[in-house]
Parts: sequence; structure tokens; C-alpha cells
Amino acid sequence: WSPDSRRIATFRHDSRQVEEMFLYDTRVGHPRLDQWKYPLPGDEHIFMIERVVIHLDPPNSRNTRSPRNSRNSRSPRNPRPRLVRLNMPADPHRSTTADHVADFDGTFLDVQWRDDGSELAFISSSRDHKTAQLRIADAETGEVRDVLREDVATYYESGYNNQNWFVLWSRNEVIWFSARDDWGHLYVYDLGSGALKRRLTAGDWPVLQLQQVDEQGGWIYFTASGSKEGRDPYFHHLYRLSLDGGEPELLTPQPAHHSLSWSDSGRYFVDSWSTPDQPGASVLRDREGGEPLPLEQTDISALLDAGWVAPIPFTVKARDQITDLYGLMYRPSDFNPRRTYPVLNYLYPGPQAGSVGSRRFRASRGDKQALAELGFIVVEVDAMGTPGRSKSFHDAYYGDMGDNGLPDQIAAIRQLAAQRPWMDLERVGIWGHSGGGFASTGGILRYPEFYKVAVSSAGNHDNRNYEDDWGEKWQGLLVTYPETTADAGSDGGRRVTTNYDNQANQLLAGELQGKLLLAHGMLDDNVHPSSTLLMVDALIEAEKDFDLLILPNARHGFGNSRYFMLRRWNYFIEHLMGAAPDDEFRFADNIP
Repeated sequence: WSPDSRRIATFRHDSRQVEEMFLYDTRVGHPRLDQWKYPLPGDEHIFMIERVVIHLDPPNSRNTRSPRNSRNSRSPRNPRPRLVRLNMPADPHRSTTADHVADFDGTFLDVQWRDDGSELAFISSSRDHKTAQLRIADAETGEVRDVLREDVATYYESGYNNQNWFVLWSRNEVIWFSARDDWGHLYVYDLGSGALKRRLTAGDWPVLQLQQVDEQGGWIYFTASGSKEGRDPYFHHLYRLSLDGGEPELLTPQPAHHSLSWSDSGRYFVDSWSTPDQPGASVLRDREGGEPLPLEQTDISALLDAGWVAPIPFTVKARDQITDLYGLMYRPSDFNPRRTYPVLNYLYPGPQAGSVGSRRFRASRGDKQALAELGFIVVEVDAMGTPGRSKSFHDAYYGDMGDNGLPDQIAAIRQLAAQRPWMDLERVGIWGHSGGGFASTGGILRYPEFYKVAVSSAGNHDNRNYEDDWGEKWQGLLVTYPETTADAGSDGGRRVTTNYDNQANQLLAGELQGKLLLAHGMLDDNVHPSSTLLMVDALIEAEKDFDLLILPNARHGFGNSRYFMLRRWNYFIEHLMGAAPDDEFRFADNIP
């Protein structure tokens, strides 16, 4: 909506030639077919958007009222809304921060109105995410002019889970986010000429989110990480900075992860800080950095009385033996250093997120501590290829999604075990869901000497069978090599036919040596079941022994369901511990 609520910026969504996917439920009698549009990497036609502005008031008119009892009248006093099409070709259905151009709540992403509603700023993103074009549209005429453009070799993102570009209409400037020097920082451009005017932030640390802009006062407020030596680079802190430049001022000094909640006025915010192993506190702060007002101190005495133990933060080196990696380890509450424990590696490889998630305090991080209580050491680490650090860190395996950060996972576990003889590297298992299902299967196929057991649920085992935006952003546009091309080459005796072959798990089915449990929901409309069935077909062809769990009528989010969680626990108990699962175990009735 425009600030005066007289106009709506939106789009007409064109899926007319996009091909379809199909699912069917399980029931007595005829199954019900689910059919929907779902473009894949390399498809000729994908979702496109035609940008439009809807005018709810007639030109030069405000707050007109319809004549009494003329609800359906189309007189000048009750005009029909006008549709203005922006004078430009259709854009791919892309944004600079997400898979789609509309957020989960329907918010139109990468769009900003001028205060009076006369102009609209927006970004057009290319299909492969390598080009971001900032444009200004006249809301009345639909005329569009280009302001500035950024081209990158891999993919452009305008911020960390949130756009960081912002138009300063009164100054005729725009704040622009770029990682051109390997770190995400803020720059100011002239809105008319598109010329760079000044750089706002600099350093070997990333700006994460531009949270508030006080255009009148001349201040911006943003979160960043890694700018303080000796602190976990995943701890988020809030800074303020003059729009004219200078040194950022830290507003959240505690060495912890800070979660923020702003007042509607933007003058105050609640600052809650904590770490994965330490509960924190909440205070009320003003945006000038004044004396905070204490609100609450977290009390975890009930957790401790119940036997709760905190995860253990650690730092190790990545595959390059130079870059620091950060993760969490979980041990049994009755840990005995004289025993040896099998190791479980949980991973979510990204590239849009990491395994650990937020560094704030949580009483539970999934079922990782529960697995530790069964007699395992559980390790999770944010590998190279995940966000929140430098651009080169995030780009570590661009174009080679089969990497999945696995070399870093293995390097981390080996380093931890070198100082902890109670970690048994002859018994290492791996698990994950969705992208983690893809990566965990890749782990046992690519590194069979290290991973002995894998549980992989809802995996997108070949991203040619997953949505176009995902693969085309992280792997690149699909390229099919002619049979005679010299560039195709071979990979371990397998002929390379596309640039997606290096990430396709089913092409490695013959490498399976350990125990593998695959699982998928038959109504998964995110990662289609065909992704796992491709893997199943290849394993059968390779005459490999494996286990398969199909969940009728289950969609994508079954990974933490009670039934599947218990199957996962029992699989590791049986095949990694060599023990018999407890047939009498039941979840408490009050656990969903």
C-alpha cells in the first residue's frame, strides 16, 4: 500500500505456460489428485510478474464519498479503480532476499513507495539472481527509469533475511547494500544519476539488517556481527550511524546474541540478549543509546532442577585449516569421560541457512539433546557455504551443491575428537531433513569411510527436480552439454551431461556402503517425493541394500513427528550402537 492508502503496488502473476506437478492422497476408493504449477531448473517457462499500480481514487481527488443508496454506481463520485501497468517487460518471479517476490504474509518484496505515493522504487532481479536493477516508476503514467544496477558472478542478495536498500526521497539518495569487497556493507548513491556518493560502513564484518531509518534526523540503525574481536561472529548487535558517515555506535554492548523488538514509533526497542549456553536478560533502550530500563532476567532454575544441560559451544578450523567454524556439541547428562560414544552429525547445509540457527538461548534445539541422552555425542557446525559471514565464505561451493559443506563437517568432528578420546570416529552417523536429507545422503555416498549410518528425510536429492529458483540461484542456470563437447569431461568414470550432475545423489548410488534410511511424505508439495524415488530407483539398479519409509498423506514437515523421530532414534541405536531399541518406549501424552 502507498503511505496514503490511495494506491496499491502489486503484480499480475503469469503461470500460463508453466508445467505442472502431481500428487495423490491415500484413501479408500479413488485417490484425490493434487495438481499445481511448479517450474524446474532449465524449464523454458517460469513464473513471471507484470508490475502494476492500482489507483483507488480518481486523479487529484481524495476521500470522495459515494452517493447514498448508490452502492454499485459508477458515477465520477464513485469511480472504478484504475490499473496502471508499468512500462517495462515482465520480470522473473524473483526477489533479492527470498525464493519468491512475495513474502509468506503476502508482502510485496523489494518495493518502496515515495511518501506522497507519486513514485515507486523497486528492484528487478534476473532469473539467475546475478543482476539486481533498481528502478523508479511514475505511479500515474507507468513510465520507468533505471537508477543503478549491480552484477555479480554468483548471486546478489540485498541483506540477511531482509532487504537493506532504502530510498531517501527527501535527500534524492538511496542506501544500497553490496558485498563487492567480500563483506556486506552500505553505500549511498544519487537517486537521479545513479552515481556513488559515499560509503557508509566498512570492515571485515557484515552488515546484516537495516532496521530503522531516521531520514529527518539523519540516522540509520542496523544489526551487524563479527565487528568485535573475540566475540562469536554469529552474535548480532545493533549499531547506529549518521547518514553522513563516521564510526558506527554500538547500542547493545553485552557480548551475546541480541534479539530486538521495536516500538511502533521507532524511538524505543526491547533488547533481549543471551547465548546458547547462558540465559540472558531483557531491557528497554532508546535509540539514542540512553540508560536502559531493566525488564526481566531469565530464570532457568526449573530447567536445571529437571536435569537440563546446556550445549557446548566450540570453534574449529574449516577444510582450509585457516577459517574458523563455530558449532555446538551435545553430551549426555550422565556423561562419563572413561566411556566412548558414537558420534551423530546433524546438518542443514544451507546455502540460505546453517545447521546451528540462532545463537540465542533455547531450552531445546530440536531433539539433539534427546539423542545425546540415548548415549551419543551430537555435533552441529555452520560450515562454509552458509550465510552470516563473508561473501566468499557463503560462496564456498556455489555451482557445486553436492559439496554441502561436508568436508567442513568431517574436519570439525576430527578436530574435536583429537582432543576428546571419548568420541568414537569408527561410529559416526549423519542425519538431516529437506536440504539436510539431501546432504546426509550425499555424506554417506561421498565419504563412506567416515559416515557409517545416515537417516535422510524429505531430501531434494537432485535439484533438477526441485523448484527453479532454488537450483538456479545456488547451482546456476541449467546447462546441458552436447555429446561431443570436450567441456563435459567425466567424473570418476561417469559421463558429465549437465552442470547439475555434480550434485545429483542418485548418480552416486553405487558408492553406498553403510546403512541408509530414506524417508519421504507422499503429499510433500515442497520437495516432491520423486526426489527420493529417484534415489530409490538408482539404489535398486545398483543392487544396494537400504531402508525406505514412505509416509502416506504426510507433507514436508514430518521430520519432527513422533513416529519418524522414534524411527530415527532406533535406526541409530541399532546400526551405530549395535544395540536393540527399547520396544516399550512411548512418548508422554502431552508431547505433540
